Amino acid sequence: MTRKKAVVSLGHESLGYTTTEQWDAVKITARALADLVEAGYQLTITHSNGPQVSMIHKAMTELRRVYTDYTPAPMCVCSAMSQGYVGYDIQNALRAELLGRGISKPVSTVLTQVTVDPYDEAFYEPTKAIGRYMSAEDADIEVKKGNYVKEKPGKGFRRVVAAPKPIDIVEIDAIRTLSDAGQVVIACGGGGIPVIEQSHALKGASAVIEKDAIAGKLACDLQADELIILTSVPCVYRNFGTPEEEPLHTMTVSMAGELTAQGQFEEGTMLPKIEASVSYLERNPSGRVLITSIGTVSDALKGKNGTVITA
Repeated sequence: MTRKKAVVSLGHESLGYTTTEQWDAVKITARALADLVEAGYQLTITHSNGPQVSMIHKAMTELRRVYTDYTPAPMCVCSAMSQGYVGYDIQNALRAELLGRGISKPVSTVLTQVTVDPYDEAFYEPTKAIGRYMSAEDADIEVKKGNYVKEKPGKGFRRVVAAPKPIDIVEIDAIRTLSDAGQVVIACGGGGIPVIEQSHALKGASAVIEKDAIAGKLACDLQADELIILTSVPCVYRNFGTPEEEPLHTMTVSMAGELTAQGQFEEGTMLPKIEASVSYLERNPSGRVLITSIGTVSDALKGKNGTVITA
């Protein structure tokens, strides 16, 4: 049987926000992913890591506050740590779910680096908030270190880092080889570990990459038949959150552009998903994008829910 090659992008809801929440959440996520495998998909999975990388960054920073001989972990290291432990939980939960259904299929996690441009404008205006809320005094210390902070009234300050555009997925050949061998692959977690090329070396960047942006690129690079984005809502809406809210079950790239120009998609939530979808379809016009939630995957596969975007 020829299997459809799909990249699946998992949002925060698929993983939970704490270590214990994640243990429970990945079991539900694994059922949805196993449904896709049973439906004939060859999966490559990527995932968010916002809460996870923030938790790691906060823990390493607090460790440094208590034990001054420790050095704080740079963002690239925190990203690598989050890839490892999130991938560990997903691959074990999915392996167990597949075996429970009588499906023997290897599931692997690839620690993935993604190159970024050191002159990307995002480095000059960081916007991605990470870590704990800080006092004004702690925020001042961060500024003196050369880091950026942003205040949220009533809560305090948080460090913000750049979110540059991805250029190349360093381990794409390994990911492709495993996928072509029939394995389920978990890769580019949290957008990938951002690195900058310096001669033959790769140097970690103090940044994070948007998960949706890397999902679109991964789907392009693998020439996937589908990009499946699992998020917190069952489909894309026009006039979301208003009395005129309207579900959009089908959409073209042209229509997505018009709705984007109208400001229909919120920055930081639905807009990056639409942008990733358009980027993928512009390079793979025969492809298909499905945006839906974990709980509605089965219905979406039957055309009863979700939003399908085509070129």
